Amino acid sequence: MATKNLNKIFLSASVPLPERNPLFYETADFVAIRDAVRALATVVIPKAHLVWGGHPSITPLIRYVMNVLKIDSKEHITLYQSIFFEEFFPKDNFAFENIQLTEKKDTLLESVNFMRIKMISENDFKAGIFIGGMEGINDEYNMFKKYHPNALVIPVASTGAASKLLYKEIPNLNKRLESDYAYMSLFRDLLEEYIN
Repeated sequence: MATKNLNKIFLSASVPLPERNPLFYETADFVAIRDAVRALATVVIPKAHLVWGGHPSITPLIRYVMNVLKIDSKEHITLYQSIFFEEFFPKDNFAFENIQLTEKKDTLLESVNFMRIKMISENDFKAGIFIGGMEGINDEYNMFKKYHPNALVIPVASTGAASKLLYKEIPNLNKRLESDYAYMSLFRDLLEEYIN
């Protein structure tokens, strides 16, 4: 884990797949998901510690930002992965020094659930950001609230998919999350006190 005393920010994100629930795929804004992840990584990584579950559609975006920023990944990034997916690990995984591999369980669902519990319970998160996504967004949100009830929650509704549905379920959220596509300024404003 990080040796500096940096605030930890949790990212739950993925690009919906067409063969899964059409509700997520049909409402997803794929460009917005990509832009939001890149903007979040750009804002968070230099000043805090970003933790996510290594979805193969998200990890290359974070690697790109890390390379552009020339940041020490060990100090600012933790990638969690289940050994269940070991034969499918994208090469981008190996660009990160701080990978937490969690043990393989009997089934895919058990393996992913175990990884999520470890990822969310082992870290002291100040905020959780939810971008795009499918069923896992709800699972990770529920775990996040259980272990971090006082942390800031930011479901980016403008990215569509599961995050848009989650946004509608949580009262009194910032309206900018629905329609503000200037993600760099959005995250700087919303996370200012959490990443400095």
